[in-house]
Formats: sequence, structure tokens, C-alpha cells
Amino acid sequence: MINSGQQSAKPWESTLVTPDTPLGDAVATLDRSALRIALVVDGERRLLGTLTDGDVRRALLKHLSLAVPVREVMCATPQAAQLDWTRERILAVMESRQLLHLPVVDREGRVVGLETLHGLLNRKVLSNPVLLMAGGLGTRLHPLTYDCPKPLLKVGDKPILELILESFVNAGFSRFFISTHYLPEMIREHFGDGRRWGVDIRYVHEGEPLGTAGALGLLPQDEITQPLFMMNGDLLTTLNYNSMLDFHLAHGSAATVCVREYEYQVPYGVIQNDGHRIVSIVEKPMQHYFVNAGIYLLDPELVRSVAPGTRIDMPTLLERAIAGGGTVSMFPIHEYWLDIGRMEDFKRAQLEVRGLLNG
Repeated sequence: MINSGQQSAKPWESTLVTPDTPLGDAVATLDRSALRIALVVDGERRLLGTLTDGDVRRALLKHLSLAVPVREVMCATPQAAQLDWTRERILAVMESRQLLHLPVVDREGRVVGLETLHGLLNRKVLSNPVLLMAGGLGTRLHPLTYDCPKPLLKVGDKPILELILESFVNAGFSRFFISTHYLPEMIREHFGDGRRWGVDIRYVHEGEPLGTAGALGLLPQDEITQPLFMMNGDLLTTLNYNSMLDFHLAHGSAATVCVREYEYQVPYGVIQNDGHRIVSIVEKPMQHYFVNAGIYLLDPELVRSVAPGTRIDMPTLLERAIAGGGTVSMFPIHEYWLDIGRMEDFKRAQLEVRGLLNG
């Protein structure tokens, strides 16, 4: 049976939201919590629904506003465990229904705990390889990058690339490749073989720039037997890599691309016409787009399709996968994300890093 004494710290309480909570606030709750779920309850803490990463991403794909109440997005028929259920029964329900979380309720339906599959199984270290792209010249950050590669610029008291590495290490990943080009010796000297973090780090070097996907051809192809994470070395994010991996595997994708929603307001009245006749006039409409966030999951077959020394950009590689009948999926990010490409981005990162690390 579940030991109710283990609930004394009650970490699950940080996941509680009400059905009237704006989606944006609920997303902030998801981002702050390591439990990957928000529990929707009434004033008596009776379970009304659940909100997960998947629910949020489906809402984003529909372009729903972050101001909508959680009740419009949540799963309103949540599965729950009773307080007297055994660990084996909880695991059986999770397996049969493919659940990562199971709220625990008392006889009145009030939430008294939260079990997670990760916590029950104590998931082992993940062996998926991670390729971090650290070869860029960083010309838009001159003069800071005259004698320092951009991934080694410090945000707070740590280099950008070290923050990225540690985010993957904290998620359970241990096999890393770093692609270098500009001032590679400085990157090698800082990270070494990875033993400082208890992981394995190896390097691939681009003598000449090979485009945004060419480094894949320099990897030891026979060692890439699981989906590979590939990420630009100038990003700060609190993305849940485990959720992305679960999504990728569930959809059988050749590639999964992280995307961000980008809004653009046309500053004029837009005319919709039928020949010479005006049908309607839309004043300053808001356009919504999904843009590439620079984080990918690639199946081994796609990685191996890049020949050594080939210059190729990621859009070309993905289009080639699509043309070959492969599924290329998009994974909307609702977590914190910042591309440190310009000086104003670098300054913004300095202001936000404390909240990023403590949130």
C-alpha cells in the first residue's frame, strides 16, 4: 500500500491549479514543477482534471490564447489511484493506460498524493547521444567573441554551453558529442572528457563550416543506434527533454523539431478581395507562425544519411526525410527559451538566468 507518511513534504501541492486558472499561469506551474503535470482541483481539493505537456502543446497547435481557463484544455476524465492501492496495482494501471502520472485520491475524491512512473521505476541513465553545436563564429556578439567562442560566454557564472550540458545531465543523459570549428581548443580545454560531470564527452571538428547539419556526418555512425538529440550551443531553455523523447518515440518520427509560436501583427488594414471587388477589410490582423527553435531529435537512419564532409543545412535534411516518406514532427515549446544571437539577447540572459536556474 501507499505509505501516506511519504506525503509529508507534499511536493505535489505545487502542481495544484483551479479550473478557472488561466492557461498561461498553469503553464508556469508546469515549468516550475519537476513533476510534468498540473492537477486541477476545486476548493476542497477534489480532483476535476489534469493538465500535461501534451495538453498544452495541443492547445498551442490550435492557437488558443494563454488567457483561456484551464477547464477548456484539461483532461476532464482523469484516472486516479485510491489511497490503499499497492505499488504493483498502480504500475499495472499506468502500463495499461500508458500513463506517466497517477494522482492519488481519498474516498471523497480529494487529492492526497501523486505517483509518477519515473519515481516508481527509478529510471536509469539514458543512453541516447546528444550532439551540441558549438562551432559558430558569433559575429553578432563582437567584440565579446573576438577571442572567445560564443558557447563559452558566461551567463551568470557559467558558460552558455555548460548550462546546456548540465540541463541534459540533470535529465539523465550521459553521452555527448560537441561539434567545434571556431577556437576549438578553448572548448576542449573547458569541458575535457566530461568526467567533471560524470558523463562522456567527445568532439567532432569542422575544418570548414559544413552547414547546420553537416556535423552529423562526422559522428561515429556505428555508435548512433538510438534517437539523437541535436541542439544549437547558444540556447537557454527549460525544455523537458524526456517529454520530447517520449513524444518522438510515440509518433515513430524520423525527426522531431522543436518549434516556438511567433506572432506578427500586420500594421495595416488587410484587404481580402475577389477580383476587383473587396470582400472584407481586416484591420491590423495578427499572424501566427511556428518557427524552428534549434533543437532536434533524429533517428539513427537519418543521422547516417549524412556522408562525412558533406555540407548540408538542417532544412534540406528534413525536406529529404519528408520526400523519402519519413514523418517529421513538430514539438511546440511552452517552456522558457532564448536564442542568444544578438547583444540584446545576451544582456537579457544575464537578467533572466537567476530565475531560470532557481525556477
